[in-house]
Amino acid sequence: MKHPFQSIVTLLCLLGVISGCAEDLTPPAFDGNRAFDYLEKQVAFGPRVPGTPASAACRNYYYDFFSTRCDAVDSQLFDYYDYYSDSIIHMVNVIAHTDGRDKSAPAILFLAHYDSRPRAEHAFDTTLRNQPIDGANDGASGVAVLMELANLFKETRPPVSMDLLLVDGEDWGRSGDNDAYLLGSKAFARQNLRGKYRFGIVIDMIGDKDQNIYREIYSDKFCKDINDMVWSTAARLNITTFIDSVKYPVLDDHLSLNTAGIPAVDLIDFDYEFWHTEMDTPDKCSPQSLENVGRILTEIAYKKSLWPKK
Repeated sequence: MKHPFQSIVTLLCLLGVISGCAEDLTPPAFDGNRAFDYLEKQVAFGPRVPGTPASAACRNYYYDFFSTRCDAVDSQLFDYYDYYSDSIIHMVNVIAHTDGRDKSAPAILFLAHYDSRPRAEHAFDTTLRNQPIDGANDGASGVAVLMELANLFKETRPPVSMDLLLVDGEDWGRSGDNDAYLLGSKAFARQNLRGKYRFGIVIDMIGDKDQNIYREIYSDKFCKDINDMVWSTAARLNITTFIDSVKYPVLDDHLSLNTAGIPAVDLIDFDYEFWHTEMDTPDKCSPQSLENVGRILTEIAYKKSLWPKK
């Protein structure tokens, strides 16, 4: 026979009265094939170099897509003085917002860059080293995962509000010129964001067929609790392409978020032989790799019990 108090607690949990009893939701199924279709559609616009017609056309595709799935879609316009060309480049971040069941709680931020690199300095064909890349893995793969997440958020509203941030100008700089990278996330970070987000996760170059994602050094140094959440989730889901050891320090958008007071980590597969080459095309990516990352983010989005303590 149960103790009467136990019965009361059980009843209150079923009613969702006691905080924490009903916080976790069953995550919807992430569809890697559908995400891969979104990857191919982005690449079909051509290289998404900031300020170009291809970038604008792809961005309109994002607006149409997210406006039918999210509660709000906003833009952050910013101008960048490009000292390479002595000209102003107009850049745009896209923010797709979904209200959570608890709109009063701090939101969660997932980020990917959508721009393509304007030069393929590691091109196998040396005559192409000043040409832009398709950016199937380096850009489109992360956005494709966020697009599929938007489908899931429409299907099942998450516990707290979610912002899916697509940043422009992440890959603008020339090799070694760090000031000209991460332009979109730096612009986003200049807003008053402290306290707005519980945490952030950046995904970049995660579509490689031969996927091997290690813990990124800065992420593990400054936000180990978030990294622990990611890798423990991967282990529980038996996703073996997430390798639980620290490898590379990467200059990426998570650094901008941390500077703004948003604890954030970077999920990146830096062992990609086609990085910054003319060969960064959809055939080097796979639906399964997108699904691996998507399943982990979906689990995190819907299960508050996984989140680091405040």
